[in-house]
Amino acid sequence: MFKNKSKSGKNNICGEKVYFLRKQQIPKMSQRILAEKLQLNGIDVDKNAIQRIESGERFVTDIELKVLAEIFNISTDDLLK
Repeated sequence: MFKNKSKSGKNNICGEKVYFLRKQQIPKMSQRILAEKLQLNGIDVDKNAIQRIESGERFVTDIELKVLAEIFNISTDDLLK
């Protein structure tokens, strides 16, 4: 049976990178602010969803991945590395 998880057992492979990029912002970006930025781009998420993405508990859609890349001004490929 197939499982939709990364090799590490997480539900996404971009969560750790999202956490890292969020913390690298000056000033540091909170999970709430990131959720607000996503909402302004039409993605319906809240602070709790960001926490679950960063911890690997939540899947990330391709639409969310694209908007996250735009927010951090990087490519989607960079989010997946």
